[in-house]
Amino acid sequence: MTQTMMTEAGERHFRYLMPVAVIFAGALIVSNIIAIKIVNISGLVGGAFDYFQPAAVIIFPVSYIIGDILTEVYGYSVARRVIWTGFFANAMVVLAIVIAQEVPAAPFWADQEAYESILGQTWRIVGGSFVAFLVGEFANSYVLARLKRATQGRFLWTRTIGSTIVGQGLDSAVFLTIAFFGTATIANGEALWAFVWRAWVIKTVYEVVATPLTYYVVNTMKRLEGVDVYDTDTDFSPIPLPFGLTLKR
Repeated sequence: MTQTMMTEAGERHFRYLMPVAVIFAGALIVSNIIAIKIVNISGLVGGAFDYFQPAAVIIFPVSYIIGDILTEVYGYSVARRVIWTGFFANAMVVLAIVIAQEVPAAPFWADQEAYESILGQTWRIVGGSFVAFLVGEFANSYVLARLKRATQGRFLWTRTIGSTIVGQGLDSAVFLTIAFFGTATIANGEALWAFVWRAWVIKTVYEVVATPLTYYVVNTMKRLEGVDVYDTDTDFSPIPLPFGLTLKR
């Protein structure tokens, strides 16, 4: 395995990057579709009180685990491209759902109201999920890349868990605030804080539980791809600057 100290992972062909990117985008798209449902997961967490969360909590943490793998193996610049790819793929799905909702239904089709109720997400939910995704994912990737340099590639668990604490915390706070604050679901600041910290905890626990699997996948992919990128001179801006310009931090 080659430990690559570089800004970019290069334009070489990575055999397993595409499947990983597809899983990443799939987890994101599914999460945003099912997020409209609020579920009671108190039975899963063993709580004595009701534990309400958007149903996306079931699958969305997978996107952060995949994000960790992308940054750890291929570096920040590759993770950045995959993050934007997932963002635009999700935007295309949302646009298709909206267009299908607005196209007049056949006179014999009686489920327009059900379609709008389930898939017709409000712009608050759509906007919240888009903003939260970008803020959380880029924070997650940035923290992991920085910690990898600081630890000289050791202690992978500190990077995966530490980056998740930051990224998922921001994601939960941004999404729940934009999508639900002031509604019947989250009427006030106290209710908002309860939703945020519970989502934050369960997503972090998700990452902790998945750590052994993350170790296995990361080590396997580094060996198979023959690469282990350290972001030593990387442009960490979320949007790549044009004409070869860089923003180093």
